[in-house]
Amino acid sequence: MEEQNHCFDCLQRRINSDFSDQLVFNYAISTSAFPFGSSAIVHVSGTEASGSQFILQYMPGHDKNCFVNYVNEYILDSSSESTRSNDHDIGGNQYNDEINGGIAISVASETGNATSGNTSCNHSGRFSCSRTITSLAPIARVGMSSYSTFQEVAADFLSGLSEDHVLESLDLFIAGKASGRDCVNFLRLLGLPSFEKDTFPGSLRHPNIAPVLGILKTSDYINMVLPKTPYNLESILHFNPGALKSDWNRRFLIYQLLSALLYLHGLGVSHGNICPSNILLTDSLWSWLRLWNEPVLESSLTSQKSERVDSKPAKTGCCNGGCHSNDLYADLKLSPSIDWNCSFHQWWRGELSNFEYLLILNRLAGRRWGDHTFHPVMPWVIDFSSKPDDNCDAGWRDLNKSKWRLAKGDEQLDFTYSTSEIPHHVSDECLSELAVCSYKARRLPLSVLRMAVRSVYEPNEYPSTMQRLYQWTPDECIPEFYCDALIFRSIHDGMADLAVPSWAESPEDFIKLHRDALESDRVSFQLHHWIDIIFGYKMSGHAAVIAKNVMLPLSEPTMPRSTGRRQLFTQPHPIRHATSRITRHGSNKYAKVWSEAHEMQRETSLLSETAYLQELEQASAFSEHARHLNACYRYPLNHIKGKNISSLGDPAPETFSKNISELSLVNRNYWVPYKMNLISFLQHMKEEDEGSSGYPDFLLWRQKLSSSRLDSEDVARDIFSVGCLLAELHLCRPLFDSISLAMYLEDGALPGFLQELPPHVRLLVEACIQKDWTRRPSAKILLESPYFPKTVKSSYLFLAPLQLVSKDETRLRYAANLAKQGALREMGAFATEMCATYCLPLIVTAVNDTEAEWAYILLEELMKCLTAQAVKTLILPTVQKILQTAGCLHLKVSLLQDSFVREIWNRVGKQAYLATVHPLVLSNLYIYPDKSSAASASVLLIGSSEEIGVPITIHQTILPLVHCFGKGLCSDGLDVLVRIGGIFGESFIVKQMLPLLKNVVRSFTDVSCMNKPDPVQSWSALALIDCMITLDGLAAFLTEEVIVKELLADVSCIHIGILMQKHMEIAVLQVAATTLFGICQRIGADLTALHILPKLKELFDELAFSQEISKGSTTVGRNLKVTKLKFGGDLQIESRMDLVLLLYPSFASLLGIEKLRQCCTTWLLLEQFLLRHHNWKWEYAGESSKNGSENFIARRHAISRGFTSEYNPAKLLLNGVGWSIPQSQGSKSAKNLNPQRRSFKVQQSPVVMHEGMSCQVNLEPWFWFPSPSTIWDGPEFLGRVGVQKEDLPWKIRASVLHSIRAHHGAVRSLAVDQDECIVFTAGIGQGYKGTVQKWELSRTNCLSGYYGHEEVVNDICILSSSGRVASCDGTIHIWNSQTGKQISVFAESQTESGYPTNHQPSVPKINSDQANVLNLNTLSSGILSSAFDSSLYTCMHLLDSAETLVVGTGNGSLRFIDVARGQKLHIWRGESNDSSFPSLISAICSSGSNKIQAGGIPTLSSLIATGLSSGHCKLFDAKSGNVIASWRAHDGYVTKLASHDEHLLISSSLDRTLRVWDLRMNLPLQPIIFRGHSDGISNFCIWGQDVISISRNRIGLLSLSKCASETDGQHHIIPQKLYVSDNGMRSLSALSSISILPFSRLFLVGTEDGYLRICC
Repeated sequence: MEEQNHCFDCLQRRINSDFSDQLVFNYAISTSAFPFGSSAIVHVSGTEASGSQFILQYMPGHDKNCFVNYVNEYILDSSSESTRSNDHDIGGNQYNDEINGGIAISVASETGNATSGNTSCNHSGRFSCSRTITSLAPIARVGMSSYSTFQEVAADFLSGLSEDHVLESLDLFIAGKASGRDCVNFLRLLGLPSFEKDTFPGSLRHPNIAPVLGILKTSDYINMVLPKTPYNLESILHFNPGALKSDWNRRFLIYQLLSALLYLHGLGVSHGNICPSNILLTDSLWSWLRLWNEPVLESSLTSQKSERVDSKPAKTGCCNGGCHSNDLYADLKLSPSIDWNCSFHQWWRGELSNFEYLLILNRLAGRRWGDHTFHPVMPWVIDFSSKPDDNCDAGWRDLNKSKWRLAKGDEQLDFTYSTSEIPHHVSDECLSELAVCSYKARRLPLSVLRMAVRSVYEPNEYPSTMQRLYQWTPDECIPEFYCDALIFRSIHDGMADLAVPSWAESPEDFIKLHRDALESDRVSFQLHHWIDIIFGYKMSGHAAVIAKNVMLPLSEPTMPRSTGRRQLFTQPHPIRHATSRITRHGSNKYAKVWSEAHEMQRETSLLSETAYLQELEQASAFSEHARHLNACYRYPLNHIKGKNISSLGDPAPETFSKNISELSLVNRNYWVPYKMNLISFLQHMKEEDEGSSGYPDFLLWRQKLSSSRLDSEDVARDIFSVGCLLAELHLCRPLFDSISLAMYLEDGALPGFLQELPPHVRLLVEACIQKDWTRRPSAKILLESPYFPKTVKSSYLFLAPLQLVSKDETRLRYAANLAKQGALREMGAFATEMCATYCLPLIVTAVNDTEAEWAYILLEELMKCLTAQAVKTLILPTVQKILQTAGCLHLKVSLLQDSFVREIWNRVGKQAYLATVHPLVLSNLYIYPDKSSAASASVLLIGSSEEIGVPITIHQTILPLVHCFGKGLCSDGLDVLVRIGGIFGESFIVKQMLPLLKNVVRSFTDVSCMNKPDPVQSWSALALIDCMITLDGLAAFLTEEVIVKELLADVSCIHIGILMQKHMEIAVLQVAATTLFGICQRIGADLTALHILPKLKELFDELAFSQEISKGSTTVGRNLKVTKLKFGGDLQIESRMDLVLLLYPSFASLLGIEKLRQCCTTWLLLEQFLLRHHNWKWEYAGESSKNGSENFIARRHAISRGFTSEYNPAKLLLNGVGWSIPQSQGSKSAKNLNPQRRSFKVQQSPVVMHEGMSCQVNLEPWFWFPSPSTIWDGPEFLGRVGVQKEDLPWKIRASVLHSIRAHHGAVRSLAVDQDECIVFTAGIGQGYKGTVQKWELSRTNCLSGYYGHEEVVNDICILSSSGRVASCDGTIHIWNSQTGKQISVFAESQTESGYPTNHQPSVPKINSDQANVLNLNTLSSGILSSAFDSSLYTCMHLLDSAETLVVGTGNGSLRFIDVARGQKLHIWRGESNDSSFPSLISAICSSGSNKIQAGGIPTLSSLIATGLSSGHCKLFDAKSGNVIASWRAHDGYVTKLASHDEHLLISSSLDRTLRVWDLRMNLPLQPIIFRGHSDGISNFCIWGQDVISISRNRIGLLSLSKCASETDGQHHIIPQKLYVSDNGMRSLSALSSISILPFSRLFLVGTEDGYLRICC
């Protein structure tokens, strides 16, 4: 079938004619370098999302072939109603297939030559063409082309109805119910129970074959409708090969391809054109093999015609004869197929124009005509100031520089490069979508301009002339300005035509002159420089820096991309050999004179001949280096020379194929089906216990291969293509180009770089491409090869059903049910992690309650089966997305439950939860809170507060919520504060919460008194209301004496203070009055009269004589009153004078009218006011007045109780099915949670602890923790509402809160558990032996210890596994932190260390007689007095990715220890800087991910950094162990290394400096040096952007974020001494170690005299 191409304008008009303007034309697809094609990307109007785009392909409908006949017959038969059935019988000669798109075909012939109507079919296959086409496009809707039909096709696909019944059947199968045959037939496609060589046609689509959604017929064409995928394999390989993250992903991709090929070959057809562009990839990188770019059934018939060597290439052009585009490209020599090697030599010799050659380069770079985001690019060659003239230098553009550089200037680019965090010159594409749409503005629809350029269309903003356009844009040109005069003519009424320069008579004349300028000798002599910048070697490396062309690297190197800058060449592009070039419109005078002179010189000079040969040699060498641009994945049929060995003595292939087909059909008629059930299905997914397959397994597989034979060369060519793809995936370059393929087919010479493949991959590739095609493996044999581990096969079985065109709800239910049946557990952690990336998007998009239930089940199962690291990287970001979703979601409420959060704690620890999930739990209380999610978040925060401890609760829950006062904090948020106070008790409320809330009230009261804008005043009023309600709720947990002391007896009672404010919001006054009366009711009449009444007298006096009535904020107050407080009844005050109505009757009923009158001398004025305005009088009130007073009191009591009402949803959840209370704390918590009970007793007052051994008295938990009121800096109206570190900065006060005598000698190392409640100290014990102590910070008690060390312990590490700790004293001890019992000991023998030591022990085991570990006392000079034993361990570091310890040794080597298996692994030996005395490793750090920067440079996250005692630092590649860099970092002993932000390395040393190294630069480099300490820096810790260092008895503070803004180049550490908070005295002890508690906002220091100090 010959392809007929349209120009893009004709194609768009054709689509609008065949369908409608409602079918939006996005852009056309061209397979050549010119804007001609037969396919387009379209979408239905109103569905602009990327997932709703479709490929609409036009195929000629006048050719009489199988495919056209198939469509015509169906159209003829469509008038009668087709019988549809979901079940199909196998066997017999008649088949009635139901297709889920409306196709039903009866076929009488199954094998041999099938007939279709009166037209004979020459296709030889196992089944009839109709039957085969139906199997390959089972869901296609066949009919006449119309917009309504296309709408139905699109709707079926987008709604997921096309294949939903298949997944429903599979779901029934998983549930053990009757599922029908769809389930069994689909599993058979996936290779269950095993892959079958012969496939029986059915009505189910293979999940790796691109779905054909519609086959629609017009008068002349057949339209194929396919979904558009965001990527294909070609775009991934060209623009971002890192998207295929690992070798496993590459194997999984090939496995999918082979599964689809096996299905095709089983049907008796081959693909014929397997290449990267035909492998479509979905969002999740699931692959679809595209069949319908050319009719698959005709490939065997047309291939011999199209692949003949002597055939002439077809000319490029529009099939519409009268199209103007044929004139535009009439003189071009290009054909649809691109041979870069041939084209390059033609261009070099002058036989091909510059325009054509640049179009070829654009096509090779992946640029697409019509796609404005990735349009072909051309150079601007003139600046339009004057007419181009080869004999004049004026007006020509400098092609040695990019247009970006010409527009911005070198000075600006140098500044950008030197000041950017990631050095770069160019931040945008050389041709942006904005520029393309601005260039073509006069021809594009206004909708496109509004989307790409500016949302408000303003025609005058577009450049009106070519010169202005050139000056306006920093981007390059487009081909239309060299070929198409229509681009100048406007189709919009308000926009004038683009004006041509004055030296051009018309747009056509300009196009001719502009094209001549592009083809001129001047441009030809410089064009290679421009090619180097846009496509060549100046895109990367040092050449890019020199050319000021360094691009900003990708932000996400592992994210797939469909566009990007592809570097075609890595060597300088040769200059064009102009002596033989032929100009397009005749030679100008300059070219003719130059050419004649050069010809004379060549004839008379041998040197010129030599120069020509040198140029020719350079061009040939360049062509050789860029041969990969002519990638070849197939070869012509019957092109392999030599005898066909397999055919000797065998029957003819046609007969053989027919016999096999008949035999398989007979067997199928009487075949007993394999009984598949859930148990056998899960058994196929089970993870193998043995390790990965080794090379011997591949050799055994090769022996098995030797006994198999292929019987079809078409199939063998597909296998050849698979081998080429497999090699390219590993090599990142094509295996064959046109030249190497010809050499291989001629004499069997394989490319040399094939040896770069891993041995097992090379074995597979060589098997697939061997010359004897009969010996190539079939797809079935390849699928069974050891190249594919069990995890690939099990993941494929799990994921393939999820890729069907079905509804999200069905896919989610199927995945959840399968996971619930134990599939993920059977697959193992690794396969589960691979499947999680496909499943998590389904969870995030769960909308309704049913989907939420399945999503929660699937999320739980994933979390159970994944590793801790995978939970951090995959599950936690998903939980974050769900919690960030606005509105009420059932799934969000489920995630806010106790059980789920505890599972997160168990898997990844509390620190990971606090850093990622906890802030979003809080956000459900103040960012558009939903009632259900807010109640769940409230219960979660209340129930978890006691377990995470007081410091974390205050800093991560209480303070963030207090910062949200007045900013939309819901009632459940206030309830959290109240109930947390109740849980921790009266002492906590008095010490921690009341001082903070009183400070808040004072701060906001001050704001309310100031002349601030209305938004600030409203915010302060709401904040005061939140604070007063919280105080009122907390008062329920306090005794009468404490209430009087803390709230009322104060000189300035906060309630009275607010009521005395004359300009306060009415709503605030009302809340203050009602809460004050509620508190007075609690303390009784006597205490009220003693403490409150004297203060009320002043208020009543002021009100009695006040003539003002507040009016300004009545509306605000009323709104606040209604929405925030929900007052009962109709008691609403409207002015400040109405406070008399609120307070006077209430206190009269509480205290008695006589006592009130005695105290208040203005009682008569007040009662007259009440009588006059509110008809209130005490004398005649009688019983009714009393009842009225009781109603007032009841209302106030309801208000004052606030959110402790029994109808509170959070309370119901808490006391019902909410957070489970630990048994040990049950009675206490139960009492504290009920504010109505007064049985709470005040705990004993804190005991002042002096320096000395910790007292084992029964102290109140966290007795030493200070009140957060000291860090309250006042309200911040403009501050962001949130709990991130930047919002609540940690202001270090250098204050010692508490001291514990931890050891007899120096505290050498600290390790804090992830819950920040347990800390391990390593120090010197009695007899100078090393001891490790375990401390509980809440009561500062020593819980246990480890005493198995003989030497001083210099390092300690908490292992990720539960309850194990590693400590180092020259050997590594692994012990149980609960029992203190030793688990294992690791030591380095002399033979393992590889370096001689000063003494040779008699046995390898380290004992006390050997040399001691290095003394790292920071007070010493840091220089060793004697040689250090190289076999001893010096420091250690736990890798995040696995439970592996990296241990430093005395000879500069790194030993890896697998803690889980209890065995030593490999050792990396670092080269010694001093041969006489090797440096020991004194510090180690690393990071956990494996991201790679642009250019393949590993970042810090894939490195292990070591610091040495000599002051040097080394970087090891975490994968290979190679030393990447080594440099002199310090002038003294390196004491600590830490990584920050993946690319920053921070080091400290005894040379008194702290240095920051940017690893994105080339090492060695100039670091940022911080100075300020007068002694050596012994240790430091990082919190966010702040660094705390210790030196002798001082700490030093510095900020990494501020160092870039310091203009003097001097970076300073601010040293300060620690102060004891009790007496303000300085702590004189020398500091030896430091550790940060980031979420508690505390830090711990160990001292040389054995103290552990808790500081803030």
